[in-house]
Order: sequence, then structure tokens, then C-alpha cells
Amino acid sequence: MDLEIKRLRTWMFDHALPLWAERGWDRVHGGPVEELALDGGLSNPGFKRVRVFCRQVYVFSHAYLLGWQPGITHAKKMYQAMVTDCWQGPDLGWAKLLTSDNRVLDPTTDLYDNAFALFSLGWFYRVSPTPDVLDMMQQTVGLIDTKMRHPKLGFWHQIPANGPRLQNPHMHSLEACLACYESTQDPIFARLAREIIGLFQSHFYDPARRTLCEYFDDNLDRLAGEKGRWVEPGHQFEWAWILASAHKLLGVDVTEQVEGLIAFGEEKGVDPSSAATYNVILDDGGFVDAGSRTWPNTERLKAAVALYELTGADPVPVLRPTLQLLLNRYLAVEPLGGWFDAFDQAGMPIAKAMPTSTFYHLFLAFAEVLRVADRLKAQ
Repeated sequence: MDLEIKRLRTWMFDHALPLWAERGWDRVHGGPVEELALDGGLSNPGFKRVRVFCRQVYVFSHAYLLGWQPGITHAKKMYQAMVTDCWQGPDLGWAKLLTSDNRVLDPTTDLYDNAFALFSLGWFYRVSPTPDVLDMMQQTVGLIDTKMRHPKLGFWHQIPANGPRLQNPHMHSLEACLACYESTQDPIFARLAREIIGLFQSHFYDPARRTLCEYFDDNLDRLAGEKGRWVEPGHQFEWAWILASAHKLLGVDVTEQVEGLIAFGEEKGVDPSSAATYNVILDDGGFVDAGSRTWPNTERLKAAVALYELTGADPVPVLRPTLQLLLNRYLAVEPLGGWFDAFDQAGMPIAKAMPTSTFYHLFLAFAEVLRVADRLKAQ
């Protein structure tokens, strides 16, 4: 069972963390850079997504918990930038976009970005359990629980609302609530987590087809037409891992849904020849976008770990080819510690830059593999 654990660890701790600690920090304005050029040099797309601040707070906090000592310094620095530049107060919550020099560019109260802020606070509180972090956590969850609540059910994806309703921000809100519950044991996070799992079971997931769709109408029914049939295999895998985490933390019974999500993802959502996870398919397995970004492949790793811990299913047949694909294709770049983020259907690189946001996916997935590696080896 060679899962290239040594290579994985080397990539994370010797290459990626030092690279992004140094070049991923905006030396002029503070906070993270939105992206690097493909050669690891500077690149300025003209904006910064707030979720990137949040994701980097998470990465450096988790890295510190795994023994990377500089992580605490970088997490604190990034947290400070996030609170200073991205927080708009308890009525508006976290902004969506900043300019390159950290002024608010888009003040939309977006559930996805507020969920990532909450997620980062849940992780940062583990390394810096101070009253101010707890207060930011309470204000953020308070905003989601009250101001972002949809009058019918679930939550607005953004205020003011634009476009169809979405499952994805709900998924990341669940992930954030679980992270905060694990850190604080505050019952508000367990309550919201259970509520979102209920929405998943009643609206987002179709147990007959074993599919999770992306776009919904005002009543959280799937949109009519093709858009209502779009399935992202990466999200099937990601939900599976998050639901399995909820099973561990809250004792909810989700085994059937986890198995269904993963089974459909594995059957229809993965290229059998390359082991790459497709970006977007239809609920019958037809292609919408047969290319593959980094993140759906990292979610496949997490799903395999989740199923292993939930049912004992051997994860190695999934972990081995997916890790090799990531290490040999996506991460085989100079400087080491960076990535090619996107490949087309033929396996040709199509990324124009190196998005900082991808680090969250890679780091979390690799940390999950490391977490079970010794157990797998013993077997």
C-alpha cells in the first residue's frame, strides 16, 4: 500500500506552506494575494475574494495544529487582516470582494463568504482561544441565523439576492458550524448543522438518483430545465465527507446518503482512464464540463476517508490513483508547493494563474489522508 505519504508530507510542510507563507502574503497592502502567476511570481487580477483571507487563516491554523510552528504567526497575521479589512459590522457581516489594496469592492452579504469566515474562526479559535475570536464567531453565526434566513426555508445565498438559490453555500455553512461546534461546543452550531442536514435530506439530495443538484427555485425545488440537472461530482464527495463529520460530532444517521453520494460520484463522476474527477455532469451522467480542476480530486480523497471511517470500506483503490494524479499532474510544477489548477478533458493544462484559494482544498484533503495513514498501514 504505497500512498506516497512521505512525498505528501514533504509537499505540504517543506514546499507548500513555506511558499504560501512567503509569496502568498501581500507585502504592500497586507492580507493574502488572490493568486500567483504560473511561475510563482506576482499576479494581480484587480480584486481579492474575502474567502481567500478566510481559507488562509484555516490553512495556517491547521498547519500549526499539525506541528508546523510558523503556522501560528501566519494565522494571526492573516486573521488580523481579515478582521480589519473584510468585516462590515454585525448588520452586513463579511464583505464579498476587496480591491487589490484591501478596500471593499463588493459589500454583498454572501452566505458562501460568511460561511468561510465562520469556518476560519472555528479553526483559528483552536490555536488562539481569545474572547475577540469567540465574539466574531458569535456575531457571524448570529447574522446567518437571523438576517440570512429565507422566509420559506433555508438561507438566502446572498443579500440582496440574485439568481437561483444554491446548495453550495448551505454546504459550507454546515462545514463551518461543525468546525465551530468542535471548537466551542456551543449548541447554536449543532442546531444550525442539524437544520442544514435536514434541508439536504428533504430538498438538495435525490435518494432515487443518488444525486445532489446545484440550482433551486424559491421553494428549494430543483430548477426546471438542464440547469436543474447539473451535478458537480466534487460536491457529491464533499457533502459525503461533511455528513460523515456530522455523524462523528452529532451522531446523525447519514450512512445511506454518504454511500449514495459517493457511489454516484464514483460511477459517473470520474474518468476511468485518468482517475480525474469531472467538473460538471448531468444527473444521468452526461457531460457538461469533462475537464477537471484540482478541488474535485481533493474532495474524492476526503470522501474515501469518510467512507472508510463510516463503513470500513477500503479507501486505497481511490486514494492511490487520486494522490498520484494530484502529485504527478496538478502539483508537478515549479516552484514546488504551487499547482496547475485546471486541466481540460484531454488532460491539457488550461489554468491562467495559480489561485490561492486552492490551498484550502489540498491542505484539508492531505491532512485527512495523513490522519488515517497509520491505521491503513497497520491493516
